[in-house]
Amino acid sequence: MAKNRTFTMLKPDAVEKGNIGGILEQISASGFRIVALKMTQMTLHDAQTFYAVHNERPFFGELVEFMTRGPIVAVVLEKENAVEDFRILIGATNPAEAAEGTIRNKFATSIAENAVHGSDSDENAEIESAFHFSGRELF
Repeated sequence: MAKNRTFTMLKPDAVEKGNIGGILEQISASGFRIVALKMTQMTLHDAQTFYAVHNERPFFGELVEFMTRGPIVAVVLEKENAVEDFRILIGATNPAEAAEGTIRNKFATSIAENAVHGSDSDENAEIESAFHFSGRELF
């Protein structure tokens, strides 16, 4: 069976709290292969562009402010059924509703500061990966 890819981003709250290693360990232990990884900081323009789908939502300004307040870790992952399996691994957006043992259950503190982003479709995974990585950065 063919493997596919998904994109995740460890958000500023996860980086600030020193949870990079714990989150990446859980991802690897769940059978995902890291094919690209870097720490970077999103500019205002980056965050507005990346989250443009939410620009009419009332939380857009707060989301952009949060995502630009500190570094993030961008990661492309590979695994059979990557997008769906990763969505299960990260858990519900609200950590209070996230299943026990999921990344958000373990590392998130609120709906707004929920530790990680995960692509919601194969198409968005490709778009989001290309936003953060050039082809020569993917292995």
